[in-house]
Amino acid sequence: MSQISVAIDKPVTKIELPSDQDISGRTLGQEEIDMVSKAILSGTLTSTKGEFTRALESKFADTVGAKFCYATSSGTSALHVAFSCLGLEPGDEVITTSITDMGALSPILFQGGIPVFADVDPHSYNITAETIAARITPRTKGIVVTHLFGIPCEMDEIMELARTHGLIVIEDCAQAFLAEYKGRQVGTIGDIGCFSMQQGKHITTGEGGLVVTNKPEHARNSFLFINKAWGYGDENPDHYFNALNYRMCELQGAVALAQLDKLQGVVDSRRATAALLDSMIADIPGISTPAVEDHSKHSYWKYCLHIDTEDHPDGAPKMGTLLRECGIFSAPRYIQKPAFRCQVFADQKTLGSSRFPFNLASEDAVDYSDELFPGTLEALEGVLVLPWNEKYTDEHVAYIAGAIRWAASQL
Repeated sequence: MSQISVAIDKPVTKIELPSDQDISGRTLGQEEIDMVSKAILSGTLTSTKGEFTRALESKFADTVGAKFCYATSSGTSALHVAFSCLGLEPGDEVITTSITDMGALSPILFQGGIPVFADVDPHSYNITAETIAARITPRTKGIVVTHLFGIPCEMDEIMELARTHGLIVIEDCAQAFLAEYKGRQVGTIGDIGCFSMQQGKHITTGEGGLVVTNKPEHARNSFLFINKAWGYGDENPDHYFNALNYRMCELQGAVALAQLDKLQGVVDSRRATAALLDSMIADIPGISTPAVEDHSKHSYWKYCLHIDTEDHPDGAPKMGTLLRECGIFSAPRYIQKPAFRCQVFADQKTLGSSRFPFNLASEDAVDYSDELFPGTLEALEGVLVLPWNEKYTDEHVAYIAGAIRWAASQL
């Protein structure tokens, strides 16, 4: 077993790290208070008649370089809006990643579609054109590309594959504000991009989402789906199809508008401190820093270590335990099991006892055998997710680096 050759001391004095779960790790302040006060004093808190959510939509579209942007009540609802653009028939398939949040899966089921899981690259944690291609069938209607932790997927190959098969690409950018692939903002490379403003994201409104697209047909469908399919502004509006109320209120819009002014600084700070940690731990045997291609820019929702289980058989779980002794609360494995092992997929429990839409799925679409997901299993076995936010200082990073070096020497 490889070990660091010199004795490493455990940090003596614990440093309390800023947390994105409270004000210590968030940029929330007077700007948000002032903006919310304006919204309240306006007396208009619905976004159908207010000005703050509309201003947010316009400003965010400009920020990422999209023609259209619509705000939603959550990241999950943003994804549901995007899936509504696929025009799924019951039993149609949507290819997605095996390492994701349920909020990116349940909307597919609600639209009558079958999430079909693709394997991931074990070091980037992202799906690839190769793993997607292995899951395409005549029933495939769309691909969900998740830029996990803020690491962009390899989009050129994925887009070429999608165009070859006539598939719509939805980018899940919940963790990837301002991440870039070959000079382009993620979310604008595929057909539709979705962002989350949940508590721990780069921008927070507690809950909230954003949908962006450059395609008028998807913009129109998104606008309608957010508004119960009511044609606001139409000459003879009606409820054109089955849809929900996924609107953001003006209070959220006001907070997000103030937060958006701080976004570039938030991402710049995270990148700078991540680069510093890279340099401080790069020489530790068996431990790899985040895998980012030279043509991409990571936005560091979190900072992930990859621990080689050949060098460190006890791997991420033991390191997580050791780091906890230093007050660093990491997440070994990120999620404890691949998404397809969650109970909703294992038991196919959806609408009563109907199993819909699983009752329409092919055997291959719901084949969750281990041999189909070697990258997923390796990725989850080796990943250790460190908390990361814009309030970290060089002192915090040095403390984390020292704790990692000590923990690695104990593996």
